[in-house]
Amino acid sequence: MKLLPQHHAHDIREVLRRWKALQKTAGLHATTLTTVEGHPVIALETKAAKAGAPAFYLSTGVHGDEPASMWGLLLWAEKNIARLERDSFLLLPLLNPIGMSLNTRLDHRGLDINRRFHMTDDPLSAAWQKWIAERSMIAGLCLHEDYDAQGCYVYELGHRRQTMGREILARCAKPIATDPRRRVDGQRANGGLIRRKKMPTHLPGMPEAIELHLRGCPLTFTFETPSEFSLDDRVATQMRFIRTALEVIGS
Repeated sequence: MKLLPQHHAHDIREVLRRWKALQKTAGLHATTLTTVEGHPVIALETKAAKAGAPAFYLSTGVHGDEPASMWGLLLWAEKNIARLERDSFLLLPLLNPIGMSLNTRLDHRGLDINRRFHMTDDPLSAAWQKWIAERSMIAGLCLHEDYDAQGCYVYELGHRRQTMGREILARCAKPIATDPRRRVDGQRANGGLIRRKKMPTHLPGMPEAIELHLRGCPLTFTFETPSEFSLDDRVATQMRFIRTALEVIGS
């Protein structure tokens, strides 16, 4: 099934246009965190989230060379308008618009956003921290892609003894199977699952998922699809991961 034309992969104007239409259709409240070369970086909340109900946090577009995550969230949202009208969600659909338009990991300043979420003097991360402050969250889904991946995989971070990531991966491993490697991104992996039991100390800055965890999000998943695979397969797998994760966490 063809999900989108290849030339639309990095079409941020089309993506932002469709999110603007979704705001009206689903009654989403939008906040502009910052503006980058004329493009708004928006944060969206459903009516239930704005009223204070514990929310699912979903974000994409941190790295501009990972377009399937951006499209996966958009297409999932367009197919789940009734749920957006009813349930509690915090949505960040495109955190790095210039990087996405240029197909590069870094932002317009040549910086990796996913090492700056702890910073209080960065225009984006400071606005993000203000927006996320004192939010009650159920779980965070941070959607990414990996150039070196051989399948899909997920980082799980939380306080529970029993993992949820294994069941989520088992149920969403179509059309792309899980990464078979025993070490992924320098971490021990089992069936595509990397479960962090303690905070990493070697990172040059703070990733989004870890900062969410430190700010009280009880469970975070960083999901990765292999960016050298078919774009449509990656988008479909991202959509399946969102759907499956919400089913498993909500059950």
